Amino acid sequence: MAANKDIEKWDPEDQEQWESYGKRVANRNLWISIPSLLMGFIIWMMWGMITVQMRNLGFPFEDTQLFTLAAIAGLTGATLRIPASFMIRISGGRYTIFLTTSLLMIPALGTGLALQSQETPLWVFQLMAFLSGIGGGNFACSMSNISTFFPKRKQGLALGLNAGLGNFGVTTMQILIPVAMTVGIFGALGGDPMVLERASGTLIGRIEAGTETYIQNAGLLWLVALIPLAFASWFGMNNLRTISPNPGSAFEAFGKILALYGVAFVAAAIGLYLFLPRPVGLGVLNMWVALPLVIVITLGLMRLMPGEQIRPNIKKQFAIFQNKHTWSMTVLYILTFGSFIGFSAALPLSIEVIFGSMMETAADGSTTRVDNPDAPSALTYAWMGPFVGALIRPLGGWLSDKVGGSIVTQAISVVMVIASAAAGWVMMMAYNSPDPNTWFWPFLLLFIVLFAASGIGNGSTFRTVGVVFDQHQKGPVLGWTSAVAAYGAFVAPRVMGEQIEAGTPELAMYGFAVFYALCLVINWWFYLRKNAYIKNP
Repeated sequence: MAANKDIEKWDPEDQEQWESYGKRVANRNLWISIPSLLMGFIIWMMWGMITVQMRNLGFPFEDTQLFTLAAIAGLTGATLRIPASFMIRISGGRYTIFLTTSLLMIPALGTGLALQSQETPLWVFQLMAFLSGIGGGNFACSMSNISTFFPKRKQGLALGLNAGLGNFGVTTMQILIPVAMTVGIFGALGGDPMVLERASGTLIGRIEAGTETYIQNAGLLWLVALIPLAFASWFGMNNLRTISPNPGSAFEAFGKILALYGVAFVAAAIGLYLFLPRPVGLGVLNMWVALPLVIVITLGLMRLMPGEQIRPNIKKQFAIFQNKHTWSMTVLYILTFGSFIGFSAALPLSIEVIFGSMMETAADGSTTRVDNPDAPSALTYAWMGPFVGALIRPLGGWLSDKVGGSIVTQAISVVMVIASAAAGWVMMMAYNSPDPNTWFWPFLLLFIVLFAASGIGNGSTFRTVGVVFDQHQKGPVLGWTSAVAAYGAFVAPRVMGEQIEAGTPELAMYGFAVFYALCLVINWWFYLRKNAYIKNP
């Protein structure tokens, strides 16, 4: 069967078809999808590492502005997930994955060019972070697409590989960006190097101040993979006409995809304009008002979209909101994936700011903050937490199969309450210490525990959704909960950035601990108490 042809008849449950050519077609689409999704996570999450090096190079921005860049990418990526779950059915898998992968080249190239000068205005970086959200949105359409290629008995493994290896994009980025910035990979085309004002690092060691670095490679590097991946998706993937009966021509499909993403971009832009301070925005809404407003605007605009292919799917999506378990699982998925992606976005710059300076006491007893010359580099250590969280994710599913999803979720919630509160106390001690380095390893180990617990919880909450909801609601619920949880990539950098700037980093972690305690109660009430609605799904 030709790789780039639409498949008119597709039934993965038909054993004869599966063995004759179905398995080959499904695996080809899967192994093109995985690196494409990995690149999506890379582009979405890269601002957590880029902002660290911008600070080390002396870009003229405040710490809160740098934290906000990661938050902007987080908000856009989460918002784009809401319409992305509809793309496969109306536009076809091949067209969707090709276009959404190709679109990643815009923020990759744009970010690389913007980083070539410290005189680039803040709004340009905000725009690039805004467009980087495309990578976050791609998760929903990627998972929706792969689920259609495999029989039910093999969907767990296929979706686990797609999501799990896709999540490794965070770790891949956090390891490769620091290394790539040490070498002029692209020669004259890549622009001139800059000189570090503060010490930096890579996976293999420290880089001293005064060293030349190519920060622009943090964006340009990914073009090396995105260009061949775009070709691979165009020539190697398939549209399934049984799933996407009328995708239209390639350009018609692209128009529908861009319209769906356009709705989310408009909603995110409105929310950010009302939230961000002047001169970029109006600064009239706080984060907790702007975020639900963006969700409401997105859903409202989607309901107004023309086209008989879109409206029935929107109607099905809205039906899940009448089920109380949609709301309980949304909160619990924020606990797990929301924490994973939020801490992935916020941790690198948090390390740099908290441990990059120390408290100095003058002879008169007054205290001031000064640079810490021996500070640990976020570029050396930040990858460890996301790596553990992604690697351990299958354990959550396996444990849930053995003892039940809600018991596993309850256990990791207890761990996260304790670890978050302890991390807050350690952050407070480090921030106010004349020698913050002594607190670094307790800090890092506590965050690794948080990542591990959230990774295990990803597996347990996925199982619970699979048991609680029927086949008609399972897909829309997974799409909705993954979108809302992804807002963790917006909330965590903002909350942690604001509290660090205020000199009270512990309050951010104490706040997360309170939320995790609330999740304990919700999980117990819905799924573990004596008269639970559904017992330990």
